Amino acid sequence: MHGSPNGSGGARVTDIDAARFRSVLGRFATGVVAITAIETATGRPTGLAANSFTSVSLDPPLVAFCVAHTSTTWPRLRGAGRLCVNILGEPQLEVCKRLAIKGGDKFAGIDWTESPGGGPVIEGALAWIECTVENEYVAGDHLIVVARVLHLDKHHDGEPLLFYKGGYGRFDG
Repeated sequence: MHGSPNGSGGARVTDIDAARFRSVLGRFATGVVAITAIETATGRPTGLAANSFTSVSLDPPLVAFCVAHTSTTWPRLRGAGRLCVNILGEPQLEVCKRLAIKGGDKFAGIDWTESPGGGPVIEGALAWIECTVENEYVAGDHLIVVARVLHLDKHHDGEPLLFYKGGYGRFDG
């Protein structure tokens, strides 16, 4: 027999060190999205950056992303009803950094237009997906949000902004 039944070489899953977990899973390159909405209380755009985004289903059209329980922006996005997922391009690292900060006007200096439902489509994003929250699932220190797609389109051509090994970069193909 090669290794233990749980594939961990004898270590229990609960013994996984957080830094090691991050280091190993960081070797899986992901794209970066900006999840945006118009905050109902202020009428102003807000958003957050995420690298955990995926398509879920074609019928019905569903996508999913993960949000930390500690996010102070997620409750404001959730309350807006309609969200806009912006797939960020390689030149948009500064947009990603702005949306990752805590507090303040996250959209200061970010140009945007409206999706059909009025959500913020960030200028320069490769594509956008307008959706509504279908379900939320508690998963450890995050929520898995499943959202129903209402509208979507390509926005700009270009290379994606990638997250890999704890940093941002581009695809050299």
